[in-house]
Amino acid sequence: MEKTVNQKAWFLVIPMLILVAFSAVIPLMTVVNYSVQDTFGNNQFFWAGLEWFDEMLHSDRMWDALGRQIIFSAIILAIEVPLGIFVALNMPKKGFWSSLCLVLMALPLLVPWNVVGTIWQIFGRVDIGLLGHTLEAMGIDYNYTSDVLDAWVTVIVMDVWHWTSLVALLAYAGLQSIPDAYYQAAKIDQASRWKVFRYIELPKMQGVLMIAILLRFMDSFMIYTEPFVVTGGGPGNATTFLSIDLVKMAIGQFDLGPAAAFSIMYFLVILLISWVFYTVMTNLDKREGK
Repeated sequence: MEKTVNQKAWFLVIPMLILVAFSAVIPLMTVVNYSVQDTFGNNQFFWAGLEWFDEMLHSDRMWDALGRQIIFSAIILAIEVPLGIFVALNMPKKGFWSSLCLVLMALPLLVPWNVVGTIWQIFGRVDIGLLGHTLEAMGIDYNYTSDVLDAWVTVIVMDVWHWTSLVALLAYAGLQSIPDAYYQAAKIDQASRWKVFRYIELPKMQGVLMIAILLRFMDSFMIYTEPFVVTGGGPGNATTFLSIDLVKMAIGQFDLGPAAAFSIMYFLVILLISWVFYTVMTNLDKREGK
């Protein structure tokens, strides 16, 4: 007998497909439309083809912003992933203190992005900010509005404070999923703490760490609100990352065509690097599983 396949479940998916079409596909098609046209106002558009893409590819402005963005994301991953793992390894495993640590670690994640920027903007001010005033009292010349290094350090520390908790919570979840039998076997073999981490904990955390790295990369590569509130992209263009430069181009200068082409290339770069991350880490996971 031929088996009957019930396709009625697709009716449950249709509302979500419609929602995705309105929230993602249609805006994306609008951006694609702007990227191949030029406008001089009055809702009049003229075909430009790939002119804006060619202009962006030869734009020093875009490549400079991309370089700053890659450096920022690389620094963020290099700090937050090891720090998050370290915090997770030292958190209590059970009881009241475990629950308290989980709540405290989750608090920074609940703060809205614009509030995070405002907090650190005030915190770093020399006249009224605790950090800025303390550093000045110690004789350290600190001014994130005029010094490039200070601006970068402030933005990086701000992001580390805000998002390390995410990595720590994911790593902690991975550690909690490891059966006690592994630790008992390691204890019988008199394995050192480093060997327990290297051969038991780290391999078992690879799945959640892959998620953490992908999430932190994508978020750090698209960061906008926090550095914009704190430094406005300055001093000069020192902290003008891709997203800030894109907003300045689209809204500040109203260059819709170049901004649309810029945003599509921005999206493709994020998609490509995320795919590379996923492919590399999946292959590593397969090798560890053999």
